[in-house]
Amino acid sequence: MKIEVLFEDDELLAVNKPAGLLVHPAPGHEGAETLAGWFARRYPQALAVGSADRPGIVHRLDRDTSGVMVLAKTPSSYRKLRRLFEAHEQVRKVYLAIMHGTPKPRQGTVTEPIKGRPAVSHYRVLGAHDGVSLVEWVIETGRTHQIRIHAAKLGHPLVGDTLYGSRQKDRALRRAPKRTLLHAVALEFPGYSFAARPPLDIVEA
Repeated sequence: MKIEVLFEDDELLAVNKPAGLLVHPAPGHEGAETLAGWFARRYPQALAVGSADRPGIVHRLDRDTSGVMVLAKTPSSYRKLRRLFEAHEQVRKVYLAIMHGTPKPRQGTVTEPIKGRPAVSHYRVLGAHDGVSLVEWVIETGRTHQIRIHAAKLGHPLVGDTLYGSRQKDRALRRAPKRTLLHAVALEFPGYSFAARPPLDIVEA
C-alpha cells in the first residue's frame, strides 16, 4: 500500500495515510500491514520512540479513514506531540466527509458527549448533489468515531459507515461505497501545517 510522505524533518514525519491501512496492530488483524510497521522499517531508530508496537504514533485514524497523520521521530518530539494532541487546544483537525442528505442548518456545531466525555464538532456543507453532501468537519476533541457519531446524530450519517450509517441508503447510491467516506484533509499545530489531497472516492462521490 503506497504511503505518501507529505513532509519530514529531524523531529517528525507527516504522511497521507491511505484508506484500509491500520495505524497500529489490533486484535483480529494479526499480521496485517500497519503504518507503525512501515514507519519502523523506514526509521529503525524510531523503535525506541513510544511503545514497542506503536513506534512514533501520537494520534490515530480509523482503518477506513484516509488523510494526514504525523509520527514522531525522536523521544522529545513524541512527548511534545502527545501533550499537544491530548490537550486538543493548539491542534486543528479538518476532515472532509460524504454524508447522506444535507444537514440543516448547513453549518453548525454538535456537542453530543461520547461515552460520557465532552465532544465538540463543527460542520459546514460545501456542496450537495444526488442525495449526498460534501461536508467539512473541524473537531475540537478527538473521541473515537467522533465525526461518524455526530454525523449520525444529525440524521445524516457518513456514506459507507457500516456501524452508524445506513446500508439501505448506501445500496441506493449510483456508486456503492467501499469504505466510510472520511478523509483527514488538514492538520495544524504550532510551527506546522499539513494538507493531504482527498482520494478519488471522496472527489467523485
